[in-house]
Amino acid sequence: MTKKQIIKIGIFILIVMWLIPHITYCIRTNGDVKDRFVGFYAEKRNTIDAVVIGSSPVPYCIATPRIYGDMGITMYPLSTNMQRPVAAKYLVEETLKTQDPDLFIFEMKMWQAEDEALINADKEKHMGHTREVTDNMKYSLNRIKTINAMVTPENAEYDEDGKMISDYKPFNFYFDICKYHSNWKTLIMWSQLRTFFYAYPDDLKGFVASDEVKPAEKENFHSVSDVEKMPAEQQEYLDDLIACLKKHNKDALFIITPFTVNEEEQSKINYIRDYVTERGYNFLDMNRHLDEIGFDETADYKDGGTHTNIVGADKVTVWFEEYLSENYVKTGKLGKHDRRHGHKYNSWKKSYDLWMEELSRGEDKIRERIANGDYSTLQGDEED
Repeated sequence: MTKKQIIKIGIFILIVMWLIPHITYCIRTNGDVKDRFVGFYAEKRNTIDAVVIGSSPVPYCIATPRIYGDMGITMYPLSTNMQRPVAAKYLVEETLKTQDPDLFIFEMKMWQAEDEALINADKEKHMGHTREVTDNMKYSLNRIKTINAMVTPENAEYDEDGKMISDYKPFNFYFDICKYHSNWKTLIMWSQLRTFFYAYPDDLKGFVASDEVKPAEKENFHSVSDVEKMPAEQQEYLDDLIACLKKHNKDALFIITPFTVNEEEQSKINYIRDYVTERGYNFLDMNRHLDEIGFDETADYKDGGTHTNIVGADKVTVWFEEYLSENYVKTGKLGKHDRRHGHKYNSWKKSYDLWMEELSRGEDKIRERIANGDYSTLQGDEED
């Protein structure tokens, strides 16, 4: 074999190695989470003021376009369904590759649940929820670390002979083309092909608008004052997360978005509150401020008590803006620049305009649904 042939083979191998991850990303299952991640990667470097990390209630509850339009603050959610706490630290590291936010916000609902319960609730869904984190990250060392942390023998599924089902093996997460290769025909779809470079703007900046409505069907124990220790593994992940924040000298706010909490959950949330405040961070349990928010549990949930609809999101966001203003903006910790000025943020201006249209449309639709008794059949844990 001649030197020229060796060079050609080498170049061919490099091209294939470059193409495979890009094509794989294109044929990954489409949806809100993928749109959210490619939307984040599409944001210009160092233009995001705050990043919200957490589970599925986040993109339904915090209307980031409204925060931009009202305050000039750019906030973006890196949230996935049923997001296990172990992922938080790695999503911080992923954020810091392209952004330098003044504030990280962590939604803490999942942190009061044991990892085993989150994993075993539905094994097949668990694998999909894990992939929502790992598969939507760009190929990198941080992605490998995330896979190693989230995909372990303890949370795999086994067949009758005790062998690990192949889909759960880390190899299939490192090379996820093994999972998605049969989707190759979707490459003709623009919604898939546009993600070739991992980046495509998200119209509502990660927010998901819902005009569904379903009254809360459980008693809300948010006034419980008892304290019960959080699961040991989640406390370990929280310690790792705090160490990561301190390493990067980043401020954080820990929050609970509205949901119908039971007594045990609230006791553990109270423990988390004490734990993070003792370490110098603010904790905001929105469930304790429902009256101030003007939140109506009979009309502002889309699924009976876990995710807000767009009317609930608007109420929460307007109140949250006041909280941010008092605790972060006035103290100079957030909103140092009003992003409403300059062409660099034109996409945010369009997002705000679209949000206002969606809000008006959603308000009308939700009023109509309530008047007709047209309530959603969704259950909160279907997306949580």
